Amino acid sequence: MNQTPVNPITLQVINGALKTIAEEMGHILYRMSFSSIIRESQDLGAGLFDINFQTICESESTPMHIGSIPAYLRGIQETLQGGEWHEGDVVIHNHPYYGSSHSPDLAIIIPIFYEGELVGFSGNTAHHIDIGAATPGLIIDVGDVYAEGMLMAGLKLYEKGVRNEGLAQMIIHNSRASIQLLRDIEAQVASAQLGVKRFKELLDRYGKETAFNAVDQLIDYSESILRQRIKEVPNGVYRAEGFLDDDGRNRDNRLPVVVTVTIEDEDITVDLTGSAPQTPTAYNVPFEGSCKVAAYAAFRKLLLDTHISGTPVPSNEGSFRPIKVIAPKGSIFNPIFPAAAEARFTQCNRMIDLIIKALAPVLPDKVIAGSSASISFASYSGIKDDGDYWVFLEVNEGAYGGRPQSDGPDSIDNLMANTRNNPIEDLGMHLPMICDRYELRDDVMPGAGKYRGGIGVVKSQRMLTPGSITHESERHFDVPWGIFGGADGAVGKTEIYNYASQDNIRQMPSKFSGHPTQAGDVMAYYSPCGGGYGNPLERPAEQVRDDVLDDFCSLEHAFEIYGVVLDKQLDIDMVATLDRREILSRITSE
Repeated sequence: MNQTPVNPITLQVINGALKTIAEEMGHILYRMSFSSIIRESQDLGAGLFDINFQTICESESTPMHIGSIPAYLRGIQETLQGGEWHEGDVVIHNHPYYGSSHSPDLAIIIPIFYEGELVGFSGNTAHHIDIGAATPGLIIDVGDVYAEGMLMAGLKLYEKGVRNEGLAQMIIHNSRASIQLLRDIEAQVASAQLGVKRFKELLDRYGKETAFNAVDQLIDYSESILRQRIKEVPNGVYRAEGFLDDDGRNRDNRLPVVVTVTIEDEDITVDLTGSAPQTPTAYNVPFEGSCKVAAYAAFRKLLLDTHISGTPVPSNEGSFRPIKVIAPKGSIFNPIFPAAAEARFTQCNRMIDLIIKALAPVLPDKVIAGSSASISFASYSGIKDDGDYWVFLEVNEGAYGGRPQSDGPDSIDNLMANTRNNPIEDLGMHLPMICDRYELRDDVMPGAGKYRGGIGVVKSQRMLTPGSITHESERHFDVPWGIFGGADGAVGKTEIYNYASQDNIRQMPSKFSGHPTQAGDVMAYYSPCGGGYGNPLERPAEQVRDDVLDDFCSLEHAFEIYGVVLDKQLDIDMVATLDRREILSRITSE
């Protein structure tokens, strides 16, 4: 194809059109879906891709979904039913050893034919509430990938426009929430079909040559901007390490995560050598569909943040090209088939957290302190009076670490995720559950600093029927780190008790599978609080007072850590505060 440069105005118009297409695809998907994990939490992603599986554009959804779709496409290339694409085909794919991010994230891919020629793909992924795994909705303690439920590799849900009723029937009879599952898949099909329609309209308007020349220029532009930003980072080898609580079975076995970042001119290598071996449970990370994507997301956050740079950079393949990821085969970040790999999110979030920590000495104005860097992903399930299952998936918020210019945001999904909270009103209307408590934590203090860490959430969900709970979370032991003099944050915890007799509170590990529950049982999740950024003694005394008034900080904490003295009316005693801060400053310097 002739690579005639597209004029800047047309280039920007096409760029805006592509972004709008991706956003519209995402909107269609979550507005048409039935399960709350897609409809409310928006655990999804959508975009367009060229015939070389490069990302053309992507919705502003969960980063882990979009960056993974090229890996799905490469896996589909290996497994495609019949080996050929036809107009009217719709492929469903979720195999973690053929590019899927993990098995509950089903991708729907539709080829885009223009004037009889295959020119690209429209696709999306979304997390589904149940695909027939060993435990309802979510799995952790299983022995291999086959226990994760239905594995679909390159299967045609539609072939040349005709629906595969046998495949649809198989899906219906292999899920505890089959009606929601099939309807959510249909929403994905509608979203991808819209992408096909809109992209063809774009080609009609500008011509195939101009449109694809613009796509190539936009991808090259994103790559060039990222490479420029990488060149601003001093060459070197930067390392950080932490550990994960356990694998969901072996409770006393902490799992190391080691991240080595090498900056060489305008290239980045992320090496995970030294991290834990693969686990005997589902607590492993698919390399192509999740591990690599986490690295991409980390550097897009660090180096392409529009708020900091002021230059919007198109979200496309160019932001992946300069980044290489290494993870030894047989490690937790690159398991060997048939190891299970469904519970893979917290490892990715900690990987990003450690990339930030490793680069903190050379990017002090761009990094943040330690975030919760986890996820609380809970599956609640039970049997209705009519004998059918009910299944509810919930993502609970965490907290960011303190930042160079502001406090860490409170009670928000962080780092790798971008899901939204599920309204408790929706929960009460559709499921036999009651939310007893949903608020900021008040049992611990966030990391103190010139800019304090974010405050984690506490959420207590009460089940009204017998059933079971499976929960994936992290950071019950490894505290979010403070930076540049900031204090560490606070670890998380999970409790289960019965609403009628709250004296018997059971402390739960961060991950557990299929825990049986009775009517009235409550799971209370307390997410980690972020670390502080900068010296706490540099925090304005008036801000500390405001935190005390808001119950974000106790009087004792204000005095002991921030050196702020408040009288009985909670007014600042400035003379006593200056004296106290001088004492603390001397202690710190000794």
